[in-house]
Amino acid sequence: MKVPLSWLREYVDVDLPVGELAHRLTMAGVEVGDTVEIGDWQECFVGRVLTVQPHPDADRLSLCRVDIETEELEVVCGAPNVAAGQKICFARVGANLYNSHSGKRETLKPARIRGVVSQGMICSALELGLGEDHDGIMVLPEDAPVGVPLDRYMGDSVLELELTPNRLDCLSILGVAHEVGALTGKKVTEPVVSYAEDGPPISSQVTISVADPDLCHRYTASLIQGLKVGPSPQWLQDRLTKAGYRPINNVVDVTNYVMLEFNQPLHAFDYDQLKDRTIVVRRAEPNEKLVTLDGVERRLSSEVLVIADAHDPIGLAGVIGGADSEIGPDTVAVLLESATFNSYNNRQTAQDLRLRTEATLRFEKGLRPELAPIALRRATQLIQQVAGGQIAQGIVDEFPDQSMAGQTVGVSIGRLKKVLGMDIGIEKVEEVLESLGFQIRRVDSTSLEADIPYWRNDITIEEDLVEEVVRIIGYDAVPTTMLSTPIPSQNQGSMTSLVGRVKDALVSAGLQEVINYPLVSMEDLRRINHTDGDRPPLRLANPMNAGQEYLRPTLLASLLATLAANQGHGEGPFRLFEVGRVFTSQGEQLPQETEVAAAVMAGRRW
Repeated sequence: MKVPLSWLREYVDVDLPVGELAHRLTMAGVEVGDTVEIGDWQECFVGRVLTVQPHPDADRLSLCRVDIETEELEVVCGAPNVAAGQKICFARVGANLYNSHSGKRETLKPARIRGVVSQGMICSALELGLGEDHDGIMVLPEDAPVGVPLDRYMGDSVLELELTPNRLDCLSILGVAHEVGALTGKKVTEPVVSYAEDGPPISSQVTISVADPDLCHRYTASLIQGLKVGPSPQWLQDRLTKAGYRPINNVVDVTNYVMLEFNQPLHAFDYDQLKDRTIVVRRAEPNEKLVTLDGVERRLSSEVLVIADAHDPIGLAGVIGGADSEIGPDTVAVLLESATFNSYNNRQTAQDLRLRTEATLRFEKGLRPELAPIALRRATQLIQQVAGGQIAQGIVDEFPDQSMAGQTVGVSIGRLKKVLGMDIGIEKVEEVLESLGFQIRRVDSTSLEADIPYWRNDITIEEDLVEEVVRIIGYDAVPTTMLSTPIPSQNQGSMTSLVGRVKDALVSAGLQEVINYPLVSMEDLRRINHTDGDRPPLRLANPMNAGQEYLRPTLLASLLATLAANQGHGEGPFRLFEVGRVFTSQGEQLPQETEVAAAVMAGRRW
């Protein structure tokens, strides 16, 4: 997860040096693997295009006069979107820019282009290393200060987080902002969402139903009509690029932006492509087909949850959309989806279809249903802001089991002391949890109840709240105390003892232990003639790759493969052994697991 500091500062006042901020987050359990500085732009400034005239000797080039406050310079520009009055990124001679032709950074030199001397360059996003767009120049906001060095105006720091699977909330900028606010004592300000609903009621324009509420816990939608699809404004493109996303168009970019902001995946459908203006969230029919946005036709099973119109699927729920309802240049009306899907089913669908997306990364870990309408309204606001259009009155909100909303967990001061071995006052516990966004109520003088905020899915038991408290006050505050009783002894089982003696004997005989994966390929089994018979090898339903497709019925297949790999790197001799489990089919029952030992020897004198 990439977190641009400029984006983070929109929600929380970050005044710490980048290194100190990264250290505090890491010590609180949100590991910052790296920090990247954006803005190595010497001799680059915010400029204003004063005039644009045709080049006297080239139809596709323009002569531009650019003001950078300290001087006015004449440059030759080939961008089709350059115009007088624009604020632009200007590089003087001597700037170090990315050259798309050579594929590396080069120093800008004076150039004579078709007989005219060019005293610099008006830059595209590609030349500045801010994106892949090379079709036109970057146009800055009208309030960009002319003459200011570009690194001061657009430079940024990006935190690259290496998150543990339980910290789904920190896959969003706001989730990280809440962490920073708790660690620094600063207030977090979430975006204010407000827009006019000038269109007819959405209920009269679309029919939405959830046929399988066990797989779709909540489905919300809004409708924006009369919009114009096109490139996103520069601020939106910049933020997505810094976060590692490629801008596509203003509508799709907003869905990605809000996903990064709130952690809620969204999807936009071309409203005019929906048959009978209907959405049904249902299981796929056996062998039903769908062409997804990546251009692949996929055959579906009844275990797959789809978003369908009145006749056909138009998307894989929580995974990827369908090509037939894709947002394109001619789209003028968008039905925006924000939903909560069953995490297990979403993960299974992604595995079965071998299709991992940013949406599945979030849905498979489980999102709170309270988040769906919050993100929907934010995205609706931004789409109107960047693409125009008229918003229908109201939203659709299908929420069959509302008992899923709102979670409360209790914590006692006594439990805190028992787990941490230290006294923490109830006021301090309240302060820490409230700084993280929890709503706190005192049950009595020694216990609290905490309402879990909508962005946290990892708080379910009392010990989770204990962890939250100690993370923020600091693990180094926990006192070091020697054990007051002897460490209890552990008695090894008879099989563990036997395995140890076998390994010791083989090592004493000069053999070296290897440990292989318990999964093998059919090719490995064929090499040792162990592929069929009454008990064929057991195949995984979702193998990671063809080389790890079957549970091993023997150790020899992987041992010989390891021997061959070692022979390819050295002369030997080789004496290898392995002790591990093999698996034998038992029909409809679980496979029989047997602990066995095997050895292979090769080379001179073995």
